[in-house]
Amino acid sequence: MTAAGQAEAEGAGAEPGAARLPSRVARLLSALFYGTCSFLIVLVNKALLTTYGFPSPIFLGIGQMAATIMILYVSKLNKIIHFPDFDKKIPVKLFPLPLLYVGNHISGLSSTSKLSLPMFTVLRKFTIPLTLLLETIVLGKQYSPSIIVSVFAIVLGAFIAAGSDLAFNLEGYIFVFLNDIFTAANGVYTKQKMDPKELGKYGVLFYNACFMIIPTLIISVSTGDLRQFPTDVLHGPVQLLQFGPDDSSGWSYQGEPGDDGHLAGLYGHL
Repeated sequence: MTAAGQAEAEGAGAEPGAARLPSRVARLLSALFYGTCSFLIVLVNKALLTTYGFPSPIFLGIGQMAATIMILYVSKLNKIIHFPDFDKKIPVKLFPLPLLYVGNHISGLSSTSKLSLPMFTVLRKFTIPLTLLLETIVLGKQYSPSIIVSVFAIVLGAFIAAGSDLAFNLEGYIFVFLNDIFTAANGVYTKQKMDPKELGKYGVLFYNACFMIIPTLIISVSTGDLRQFPTDVLHGPVQLLQFGPDDSSGWSYQGEPGDDGHLAGLYGHL
């Protein structure tokens, strides 16, 4: 038998799907890509919420949910990914994942806006021991002492790295600890609920965002978060319209932000 025929025979006798298993290099690159994206997401959110002063973390979360829904739905239409169409059983299958999803989303963005990145990173490390605890309780998993020691070493190392950041922000600490709980619970229950033959990972993500985008919008409106967006973000361009001709520099500011007649100067020059 030739070498080509032998290879073909070996391929025919292999288990179905074995050839599709990713190599070690592919898995390593996937892990590096995931880590890079996770880091950049935190960095971009922090810059947007603090450096650029975006005032509405919940509204930012709504925008991210809308983008998730749009990207996944367009990908499904183009057959890039697959997840089942909606039916009445899906909410029952998912519960309580949508609640954990929105709690994770809102608490994560709120804590990012209130804490420095070193302290945020330290407190987020508590997600790991919480995940181990919940997997032991919910999924019945058992972990070796070496894994437990490694987890606590990670937490200790994070504390040492952020030891110089002594800023105290109680609201930020509450949000980040809530985020740790929601993240751990979301990960554990996703493992429990996610059946590749049913919803799959894309279906879980898509329907979580679909079910919670309207309730999150209601939360944003009721807490005043949504009002901050047009007030603070859109007020900058409006201020540009409040400048009128001046003898010295050609433009003069008419009124202070928040004054009842702050557009009077604009109308006076039209």
